[in-house]
Amino acid sequence: MTNKLRVGIVGAGIQGVCNALFLQKKGFQVTLFDRDEPGNSASYGNAGHFSPYASIPINRPDVLTDVPAMLLSSRGPLALKWRYVPKMIPWFLKFISNCRKDRMLYTAKYMHQILDISLPAFDELFEDVDISGLVENKGILYFWNDQNLKSRDLEIKIREELGVKQQLVSPKEIHDLEPNIKPVYHGGVYYDYARHARNPKKILIKLFENFVQKGGKFLKLNIKDLNFDEKKPVIRSDTHRFVFDKLVIACGAFSKTLTDKLHEDIPLDTERGYHIHFKNFDHLIKRPIIYLNRGFGMTPMEQGLRVVGTVEFGGLKNPLSKSRIKNLIENAKELLDGLPDHEDEWLGFRPTLPDFLPVIGPSKNYDNVFYSFGHHHLGWTLGAISGKIISKMISNEKTNLDLKPYSSLRFS
Repeated sequence: MTNKLRVGIVGAGIQGVCNALFLQKKGFQVTLFDRDEPGNSASYGNAGHFSPYASIPINRPDVLTDVPAMLLSSRGPLALKWRYVPKMIPWFLKFISNCRKDRMLYTAKYMHQILDISLPAFDELFEDVDISGLVENKGILYFWNDQNLKSRDLEIKIREELGVKQQLVSPKEIHDLEPNIKPVYHGGVYYDYARHARNPKKILIKLFENFVQKGGKFLKLNIKDLNFDEKKPVIRSDTHRFVFDKLVIACGAFSKTLTDKLHEDIPLDTERGYHIHFKNFDHLIKRPIIYLNRGFGMTPMEQGLRVVGTVEFGGLKNPLSKSRIKNLIENAKELLDGLPDHEDEWLGFRPTLPDFLPVIGPSKNYDNVFYSFGHHHLGWTLGAISGKIISKMISNEKTNLDLKPYSSLRFS
């Protein structure tokens, strides 16, 4: 079936490409825009987890008491670019107001609603591409020491109430799963149905190539402006102007530049995430591992052992922090013996909203513009399901999901 309607999508990361493919399945004519080649930002550098269990947000009542210690510790999971703090104050105030138990449970419930169907949505897209050797089904392992056990108990209890499958593991079981990790742990949880990408960028490129083979267009342009011509969205780069019937904004942490032009004040900011690789050392672990007390993880990938993590608030313009890289190196070497010098250092931007729910759905003021951004640490996991939801919205189809919690109206 073909559809005369033309849809433009700004952003060619995992969100944009998945939106494009699902809209194409509905017969729309789709054009993707990005100022860079597809998949060069967060979709390239992420931890590569498909994490359908990860419904519990950072904004929890207990996090407020932990933050000062996290910031003071050079080895902690959280850092601030102090020059950026004044800009972040409004965001932090909204974040704090969401650190109530009822808000945390609300976020967890509605993250679970979409996470629970996130893997089948990817499977629909993977039917059309050859991903052999690029996705492994070996589960994901989290572990912790005996600090902050109240937080761990809270997480376990909430996941249990939501019906998330989780397998609590003892120190001996952790050792059996990952014998090379030093025994710093007292307990953990294993999600045996979770998956990971051996190379996130290669997967994204395969999906993107499938989109192009099916007649999709890609234009490497920096979209700077957005307005309307008789209700139809008009986007502009420095040199070109395009008119569409419908428009999807899916450019991650950079989406706010465009949503501000729609007279909509969405409190989107960025968590800066880092990675390094230890080349040829991916054999040391069988699956992704996360050391919760340190807020970092490692994933065995084609590029080597990828070490990812730490959350830094510092906006889109500040340079990479060498102290955060050093933190990742020290954390990795604390867990595994024999690691060499690290290779490539990478900084990427996660689009984050203060209630830790994404924005998926129509713009508040313009019903021909749709949003698919703000997925914080779960942009990769939620790429396919977000694209599927948006394609149904644009086609005026029912989804049998409660989509109100993801609407940008919640910030009005």
